Amino acid sequence: MDEAGSCTSGGGFRPGVDSLDEPPNSRIFLVISKYTPESVLRERFSPFGEIQDIWVVRDKHTKESKGIAFVKFARSSQACRAMEEMHGRCLGPNDTKPIKVFIAQSRSSGSHRDVEDEELTRIFVMIPKSYTEEDLREKFKVYGDIEYCSIIKNKVTGESKGLGYVRYLKPSQAAQAIENCDRSFRAILAEPKNKASESSEQDYYNNMRQETLGHEPRVNMFPFEQPSEFSNFDKNDNRGQEAISKRLSVVSRVPFTEEQLFSIFDIVPGLEYCEVQRDPYSNYGHGVVQYFNVASAIYAKYKLHGFQYPPGNRIGVSFIDDGSNATDLLRKMATQMVAAQLASMVWNNPSQQQFLQFGGSSGSQLPQIQTDVVLPPCKKKAPPETPVKERLFIVFNPHPLPLDVLEDIFCRFGNLIEVYLVSGKNVGYAKYADRISANDAINTLHGKILNGVRLKVMLADSPREESNKRQRTY
Repeated sequence: MDEAGSCTSGGGFRPGVDSLDEPPNSRIFLVISKYTPESVLRERFSPFGEIQDIWVVRDKHTKESKGIAFVKFARSSQACRAMEEMHGRCLGPNDTKPIKVFIAQSRSSGSHRDVEDEELTRIFVMIPKSYTEEDLREKFKVYGDIEYCSIIKNKVTGESKGLGYVRYLKPSQAAQAIENCDRSFRAILAEPKNKASESSEQDYYNNMRQETLGHEPRVNMFPFEQPSEFSNFDKNDNRGQEAISKRLSVVSRVPFTEEQLFSIFDIVPGLEYCEVQRDPYSNYGHGVVQYFNVASAIYAKYKLHGFQYPPGNRIGVSFIDDGSNATDLLRKMATQMVAAQLASMVWNNPSQQQFLQFGGSSGSQLPQIQTDVVLPPCKKKAPPETPVKERLFIVFNPHPLPLDVLEDIFCRFGNLIEVYLVSGKNVGYAKYADRISANDAINTLHGKILNGVRLKVMLADSPREESNKRQRTY
């Protein structure tokens, strides 16, 4: 890269190479006249806050200015205010060409942001579930003019998920809110809407090559002096007595996209949603993941905490206290774990399966099905010799369900001929004598969780090919 001259006069703290983007968005990128001296830059920009350093990009051979400079401030809000007030203005009375001022991105990126970029004006916050949009606006209006506030709600119940967005009119106002709001809000810059994924993918892999595994991810991002009125959000910082909930916090030394976060945590059945966040005080990746049930969240926490993605980078996973009753969550978790363990035992031991299926001397009993899916009542199976009209392919995650449970589930749609498992695989098939019944089974069961097992149900081979295949005997 071209050499850059740095202002050495005036004293003050000069950041090292590793601190140039700490905090993020604290450097501004200037397009100026080649004849503008560093002293003028310091004079015109020092009213906006503490300047830690100034760089003027110079030609490597002639040492002449290229008309490009960087100014590093101590705080993001100072840099944003300098950008807002100096962009398009002339530095001196003899200058006829106005300067251009942008917020400089991290050193791994060669581009810059526009003044009105949404990345700098929208913040993401954690809030009590009792908050309304008016409560959120009231808390954050002290930092500047708010364009809108929104609260993330459950699409089915309409209840708040304890997460929200605040959009300011100016980047400096958003930066002020992040720097000065209560620590319990965990305010950070939100990911922009409809952000192009190509540049973020490139940044991700650039950072993957540059970053090395070191200290533990920083969880406590903001200093605080007064006790928080929402201190229940910080209980997960207590390592000795960690709160348990369906919501997880994810921290990585390299940034990640929402698609990457989803692909990691969707390995565990029951993923409800995930949200990528931006921390203005570090280059780490941050995200929030929520599951439909606490059992899945616990399993994901203990299986994926320390997981290397990409190789060489360990992600940190911890619970976020959402105010739920831990006793009820643990009771539900125990029920789900027992059901899953029983299904696994039956699958791995055919003799146990036979004993449970026929119920010993106590007589046959209907299998227990635990799910939030509304299932129709049981219907009679079709005779074994009935022609097959449609065949369904079933994928189980993490393990297959017992045959009696499968038969009880798939016969409820009517005209079921047979359901069977592929030995040693997490897949199976269901044969129907009617296409409408098969389609009803797909629409009702695909992607759903039954007894702790997620099902994928889809059409299999055409029934015309069935006669050409050897009949399965298992």
